[in-house]
Amino acid sequence: METVLVTGGRGASGRWIVDRLAGDYEVVVVDYEHPGPGVDPTSHVSFRAADLADRGEALDVVHAVDPDVVVHWAAIPVAGTHPDGRVFETNVHAAKNVLDAAGRADARIVQASSDGAYGFFFADPTPFPDELPITEDHPLQPEDPYGLSKVTAEAAAGAVARREGVPAVSIRPSWIQFPGEYACRSDGYVNDLDAGAGNFWSYIDARDVADLVAAALADTAGSDPTVAPGTHEAVNCVAADNALGRPLLDLLREAYGEVPDDCAVDGSALAEGDDRGAYAIAKAERLFGWTPSRSWREAANEDVSEPTLFER
Repeated sequence: METVLVTGGRGASGRWIVDRLAGDYEVVVVDYEHPGPGVDPTSHVSFRAADLADRGEALDVVHAVDPDVVVHWAAIPVAGTHPDGRVFETNVHAAKNVLDAAGRADARIVQASSDGAYGFFFADPTPFPDELPITEDHPLQPEDPYGLSKVTAEAAAGAVARREGVPAVSIRPSWIQFPGEYACRSDGYVNDLDAGAGNFWSYIDARDVADLVAAALADTAGSDPTVAPGTHEAVNCVAADNALGRPLLDLLREAYGEVPDDCAVDGSALAEGDDRGAYAIAKAERLFGWTPSRSWREAANEDVSEPTLFER
């Protein structure tokens, strides 16, 4: 059984990834804090503590585990919660350290990027995309420290892949939601068009994120992977529909005025009355056979227990 090192595995979305991978892999969760003595981890899960922004600690813990795969999911998850410099420096240092260590261990890499890398969400005013749906080839133009840290982490993954000859995948989730706790369906969000305009009312269920991580790991382990050693690919990870359940073109016109004539709208994928999301997800399906299977229509009120990674 292969060993997967998951950074940030005790976090809100990281625990869903650990739960999805446990049983198929030996999972080692590395986080800033250990859950403590006396815990009883679930099957095939163990824990280590390290400050991944400290290069020595990051290199040491990855070397000690000697994983087959590294899933780097640890980060300060959003701008505005910490000073700007801390968001950028923590995220970039942790990514660079962990990815370098993964390359030295000859480990395959999957990491968390974000749709924040495109630069829409925290820009003021929000720029209109150059294309609809927004593909992975859209320019990355963040103005905020969080989005910039993700662009830098993707560049680091590409550098490690080329230098060390390992495959690397950067996953760009939109706003991650949790079953039964869909913030994107709160009254304040649904009734305020501006609240979701920055990411074009997009979202993704945490379980779909975990499924994409698992699919990327399975592909890179295969004898004929679509992401070959020495290459890096970034893929969008977004629900098929938008969080408001309204036609996307109507939302865009209300929030931004008329859709610009020079915006390359793909009529076959984005038509009048279509309530799809604004981000293209065809690349993830082409590379990994992944498509999102959850919608707010069922999952917003779904009764699903949060993964339990250990018991005291």
